[in-house]
Amino acid sequence: MGRPTMSPATALLTLLACLAVLEARHEPGYCAFYEECGRNPTVSGSLLPPIIPCLNYSRARALEGEHYQRLKKVCPMLDRGEGRTTACCSIKQLKFLEMSLMLSKAVLMRCPSCADNFAHLHCINTCSPDQSTTINVTRTMNITSFGIVKEAVVGYQAYLSTSFADKAFESCKSVRIPSTGGYAIATMCGRYGSALCTAQRWYDFQGDSSNGLAPLDIDFRLIPEGVTEGIPDGVVPYAGRALGCNEMTPTGAEVCSCQDCQASCPVVPSPPPPAEPFTIGGMDGYLVLCVIFLCVLILAFLLFALSTYLLRKEEGKDSEKGKGKGKGIDKNGNNVSERLIEPWEVTCTDKNSLATQEFLGSGFQAWGTLIASHPLKVLLVSALVIAAFATGLMHIELTTDPVQLWSAPNSRARIEKDFHDKYFDPFFRTNQLILTAPGRPGHFYDSLLFGKQNFSGIITKDLILELLELQKKIQNIEFWSNDLNRTARLKDVCFAPLNPSNPSLTDCAVNSLPQYFQNSVDNLNAKVNMTVLGVTKEVDWRDHFIYCVNSPLSFKDITDLQLSCMADYGAPVFPFLAVGGYENEGYTTAEALILTFSLNNYPRDNVKFKVALEWEQRFLDIVQEYQKSPGNPFTFAYMAERSLEDEINRTTAEDIPIFMISYAVIFVYIAVALGEYTSFSRILVDSKFLVGLGGILVVGCSVLASMGFYAWIGIPSSLVILQVVPFLVLAVGADNIFIFVLEYQRDARRPDEKREEQIGRVLGNVAPSMLLCSLSESVCFFLGALSTMPAVKSFALYAALAVLMDFVLQMTAFVALLSLDARRQDGNRCELACCVTVKTTAPSKPNEGFLLPIMRKYYAPVLLHPVTRVIVMVVFIFMFISSIYLMFYVTVGLDQELAMPQGSYMLEYFKYLYAYFEVGVPTYFVTTKGFNFTSTMGMNAACSSVGCDPFSLTQKIQYATEYPDLSYMAIPANSWVDDYIDWLNPGSKCCRLYTLGPNKGNFCPASEANFMCGKKCMETPPNGVLRPNMEQFNRFLPDFLGNRPDLQCPKGGLGAYDKAVIRDESGEIIATRFMAYHTALTTSKEFTAALKIARELAHNITLSMRAIPGTSQDFEVFPYTVTYVFYEQYLTIVSEGLFNISLCLLPTFVVCCLLLGMDLRSGALNLLTIIMITVDTVGVMTLWGIDYNAVALINLVTAVGISVEFVSHMTRSFAMSIQPTHVERAKEATATMGSAVFAGVAMTNLPGIVVLAFAKAQLIQIFFFRLNLVITLLGMAHGLIFLPVLLSYFGPGVNKAVLLRLQQAKAQELELSSNAMNAYDNPSYEDQENSPNPDTTPHHTVRITHH
Repeated sequence: MGRPTMSPATALLTLLACLAVLEARHEPGYCAFYEECGRNPTVSGSLLPPIIPCLNYSRARALEGEHYQRLKKVCPMLDRGEGRTTACCSIKQLKFLEMSLMLSKAVLMRCPSCADNFAHLHCINTCSPDQSTTINVTRTMNITSFGIVKEAVVGYQAYLSTSFADKAFESCKSVRIPSTGGYAIATMCGRYGSALCTAQRWYDFQGDSSNGLAPLDIDFRLIPEGVTEGIPDGVVPYAGRALGCNEMTPTGAEVCSCQDCQASCPVVPSPPPPAEPFTIGGMDGYLVLCVIFLCVLILAFLLFALSTYLLRKEEGKDSEKGKGKGKGIDKNGNNVSERLIEPWEVTCTDKNSLATQEFLGSGFQAWGTLIASHPLKVLLVSALVIAAFATGLMHIELTTDPVQLWSAPNSRARIEKDFHDKYFDPFFRTNQLILTAPGRPGHFYDSLLFGKQNFSGIITKDLILELLELQKKIQNIEFWSNDLNRTARLKDVCFAPLNPSNPSLTDCAVNSLPQYFQNSVDNLNAKVNMTVLGVTKEVDWRDHFIYCVNSPLSFKDITDLQLSCMADYGAPVFPFLAVGGYENEGYTTAEALILTFSLNNYPRDNVKFKVALEWEQRFLDIVQEYQKSPGNPFTFAYMAERSLEDEINRTTAEDIPIFMISYAVIFVYIAVALGEYTSFSRILVDSKFLVGLGGILVVGCSVLASMGFYAWIGIPSSLVILQVVPFLVLAVGADNIFIFVLEYQRDARRPDEKREEQIGRVLGNVAPSMLLCSLSESVCFFLGALSTMPAVKSFALYAALAVLMDFVLQMTAFVALLSLDARRQDGNRCELACCVTVKTTAPSKPNEGFLLPIMRKYYAPVLLHPVTRVIVMVVFIFMFISSIYLMFYVTVGLDQELAMPQGSYMLEYFKYLYAYFEVGVPTYFVTTKGFNFTSTMGMNAACSSVGCDPFSLTQKIQYATEYPDLSYMAIPANSWVDDYIDWLNPGSKCCRLYTLGPNKGNFCPASEANFMCGKKCMETPPNGVLRPNMEQFNRFLPDFLGNRPDLQCPKGGLGAYDKAVIRDESGEIIATRFMAYHTALTTSKEFTAALKIARELAHNITLSMRAIPGTSQDFEVFPYTVTYVFYEQYLTIVSEGLFNISLCLLPTFVVCCLLLGMDLRSGALNLLTIIMITVDTVGVMTLWGIDYNAVALINLVTAVGISVEFVSHMTRSFAMSIQPTHVERAKEATATMGSAVFAGVAMTNLPGIVVLAFAKAQLIQIFFFRLNLVITLLGMAHGLIFLPVLLSYFGPGVNKAVLLRLQQAKAQELELSSNAMNAYDNPSYEDQENSPNPDTTPHHTVRITHH
């Protein structure tokens, strides 16, 4: 497609005409051309008729009547009064000029001084009475019109002073297009766009006849003041006064708004920079404080240890002196140096503790005896109860929607999302490919229009054609839909902004580079020779591409290809949606192509939701197949809207075997570790395979009962619950099982005691400890259900009931199982073959196993050595303070790629997304009901054009975009209010009324002929500030929202705003939205910060709009984007976590105190150790790169529960011990209870945790493997290393009530047994840390060890 060719005769005439032109004179008061000659034969494909003037050197005409009135309306700057005004343009020329200016004013009228300057220039060129002094005709040609040959002007030079040209350009360069957030100048500067546009380039575009608007070529010459060289004689560059954008026009129009004119902006202080890190003396403040705190604690402890040592040493010397005097033995051989306990010495706490233990012990003993005596009945009743609970599983609801999992229904983000989705369509579903071609060489292209350009390896025609072929294949997806009962296609579910009611395939919003060519192979292959300034070259797709990425709103490029830049669905494709990986708007060097299909986001109960899901699955199938094809030239990443949820669910399903293996490993360990193994021949008799299996079943049944119960009452479950709760209950349950079974194995049956009575007595010894832990954990989790996060809340509820049910089943079903197993073992029957017996009898001495002797003989003495104790305390204090410091630097958030399994295609997509996307997600500023947009003050408070409040809604967003690094706002908000006002402006062709035909008086679209629509919707305001009254506002708003934008009226609201304004039945606006764009956000920290800043901005806007008279005080502006609902939790998760963990810690203290008879010291030490475990866990999270988020919070709550198992058993064992010194009691607790805790908690958890390292899901690897490993190791270290040492220093004294009871019992025994040997001494009590001489301890002191 090229310019029309001329015959030799025509060329000769044109040459003669040019020679005549060169002789033209330039005098004031003379015209160079006048009147219309007809169409320009050298211009084709113009968007306006290319009407050109006749060459006519003559005097300017005096104007009067209609001619004068027309000039006064179109070119008021030339008005000198009627009878005194002359001009060089006819009425026809004025009408055509008015029509041409109307198109430009449609985008420039937001700034009256800019529109005035623009009209000023073209009025001077067309109508100035001194026209011949400012222009120089350079080219004419003869054209025939109605049989008459006339000499027409087809090219001229226009001379402008740089002062006028630059100031006019400055007034227009910042004018915005509200619907896109871009600059109007970008559509009027051709290939240069807004970033590279200058005054000269702006005028060059206006004078280029290939732009689709200019009827002839105008060579604008911008001449600096004082320069005369190169200017024809008589020509004087026009140096009229251009208005600044902050000046009123001569007709009284207001100054331009701040958004369109920087000079009009009030002084707005820059936002404060981010807070500086906390420092003390130039050093990390937290580090300094922690070091000071550490030094104080260690120094205080060392002083305490030293003073205690010196005190004990003195007491030891006094004791030695007493022995030397021989006063330590009475006549019965008792050590009288140990004083007796008097009843008045027993404190209330000691009495309460003893009473509590006796009550619990006797109660559980009777209960255990009863259960052990009727094991089959108990098992049957237990099975029936579990079955009753488990039937609720038929109604279980599994929550997989991430929104419902992590966002509370009453949270702000959820309420705002529900509001948005109620009034506006939910955020459309995105299906996207990001394609690269690494290794492909780029090339340089010497463009006729744009100069030398560097094209990357992916911006090549063959790859664009390849992309187009793939795009069409996806667009043509078809499948049978049972929901629709017909074949479904893309058009059934696609987002079609300009034809939403009945879309065709080409109405679907598909954004890609081929859309610059309307997805046409012919357009991509088009070539044409073009001549510019005497140089002829071929222009092709590259020239069109360069033009379109800089002017995406253009309906016609400036090349002779004359192609549109608009997509086939009628909207512009902004370059950041077509290409990625470029710098500074160097689009030709982009490293990636982007292909995006947008679908409507239907509610889940809508039949089309399933159709959209199926279409997305077909999309994924095609893309994955294409990726595997050998001829695929791309390396690319892709995603569908369904991908995130699909991959999470797939991962969960694939990792279920990992969890099963984990539980199997734990089961095998329990089954093996519970066995006694006294001899090889009794292995099958002494093994506890069935007991271990029973313990696992008890755990499983407790989880089933919990899930069934909550399913009955309608509380949904989740995959997190299925993964974590069984693991937690297994850890708790296994510990209790080990404590119970090991105590039973270590106990010797008393004479004449039945097996059932022995089981009851053993249960009476250990059940209070089991109750202490289970009750603490259950209350802890029930209180954790106060969390606002749905996933945390449901987890806490399920875990609390499961732990409680586990304890109940252990007290019933497991006791019954152990009773049955004891009967089998007593009968020497094999476990898996009960009918087979062995002859080898069981040993008479109880089996202590191998762990207890090791702990008693080696571990406890080494741990509680005086030097070791000091080292342990110092090390753990250092760990605790270090973890406090590290807590301040734990990363808060959950980067979305961590939710994906290793090897997921979504991981590659996120990588490409962060690398190649230049703009972030769109965000909407939504207004609620209660604001009057129809009032002048209401419009001014929302808009950003002329006459608007400098601190309006859209203007404040504009201010925020000036600081993208702080505000995370990249592109200002579009504004339906601004575009509606511009649409109403009579200076444009948008809003007119029919004056003829059946629709007379109704709205007339710009596409209708002028003679049909002779009336404007509104009159031109005298001050240039157009504001409709309430009646006009409500009357024309529906017309605006339904008006499809086109070249004649680019301000039509269909597509951009038809779904952005919601009115009720009465016509009142009840919801609107203004769309802006965030910067490219990549991390949780950035997403969270963007949400916080957006909310602060919206709150500021809300307060200013509420100040408008008549505004409801519950009116609100809030920001919304699809990601806010996920990242809101991170604004409060620190305080939420502290609250939840504090609630969990509280019952550990209270229950411990109550069950130990108000033993506050034991409760406090118990609580301190659990706090240290939790704090150290968070510290290690920082070191190991584990982020703090809702999943981590669930595990931290779990950590408190598991810590109770490590700590509370040990604390109670120490409190119940009656060994004479703190160290001896700590040794006893470490050996007896420590061995059970190590075998039951640590060694139960660790094998199962290690298996989780092989899971595919990164969430499981990080938050279940790593975090649970940390929790278990730290719990084991604190429970088995730190706590015994802590108790040896600061633990409670021995219970004097227990000693008095034993002392009285011994006295009664001595009185009743007169033949007894004098071998018994009174029970001893020594309130010492270390006995100075172990040999002074009576060898026959009565001891009772409780667990």
